[in-house]
Amino acid sequence: MPETVISLGYSQDNIHPKEHHMLLLYTYPRGFGQFSLSPFCVKAAAFLQLSGLNWSRRDFDDPRKMPQAKLPVLHTDERLIPDSNNIRRYLENEGAIFDPDLSDMQRAQSHALTRMAEEHLYFNLVLDRWGNDAVWPTIRDRYFANVPALLRRPVANGLRRKLMQGLATHGIARFSDKDRLARVEQDLQAIQSCLWQSPFLMGNRPTSADLSVGPMLAAIRSTPVQTPLSRRVAADAQLSDYIARLEDTVQLP
Repeated sequence: MPETVISLGYSQDNIHPKEHHMLLLYTYPRGFGQFSLSPFCVKAAAFLQLSGLNWSRRDFDDPRKMPQAKLPVLHTDERLIPDSNNIRRYLENEGAIFDPDLSDMQRAQSHALTRMAEEHLYFNLVLDRWGNDAVWPTIRDRYFANVPALLRRPVANGLRRKLMQGLATHGIARFSDKDRLARVEQDLQAIQSCLWQSPFLMGNRPTSADLSVGPMLAAIRSTPVQTPLSRRVAADAQLSDYIARLEDTVQLP
C-alpha cells in the first residue's frame, strides 16, 4: 500500500523523456528534508547511485498512469521498470553488485531485515502520517499541493479514508498506540543489534539491506510533526548516526 499523492493535470506525454542516453528515475518530489517523500524512491535512487551508472531524476506526484500505478519507476532505453526491487534486479543484470562477499546466512538475514522494514516499519510510517490527526493537515497540504484549493480537502480526505480502511484490513490500525509502538520497538532493537557489531547492517559497507532500512528510518524521523515514533528514532544516537553514515556514503544528489 504505497503512499499516494494526487494532482490534477497529469499528462501521459510526461513519461516519454528525450534523455535516452541515461537512466531516468521517476520519483515523488523532495520533502521534509528527504530526497523524496517516499522511502522506496530513496531506496531506488540509492541503488542507482551505488551502481555507478549514469542516471537522473524526474519528479511526479501522480503515478496513476505509470506501470502498477506507483512510484518509483525507472525509464531505460527499452522500457519502464516499476518497483524498487525490480529496479534493483535490473541494475544487477546490468552488472551492479550490491551484496559482495555475503554468506548465505547473511543474505537470509539481509532479506529478513528488508522485509521487516518494508512490510512493518513502512506501514507504521504511513499510519503515523495519515492516521494521526496532528500530522495529517501538514501531510495533506504537502502531498496534495497541486490539487486546486477548493478540491484539495475532499480529494485528500477521500483518499485518506480509503487508505485507513486498508490499514484496518491489514490489521496494523487495530492496535492501540502503546501496542503498536511496542511492536516497532522490537524492530528497532533488531536493527540496533546488527549495528553494535559494525557501521552497517552487514559489515563495513552498505549492502541492499541498508538501502531499505536506512531510508525507512530516515522517513520515520522526518515526519513533519513530531510523534512518539519519530521522536524515538530522532533521539537515538545510534540510529541517527547510522542514517548519517549511510547518507554520507551514498551521497544522493
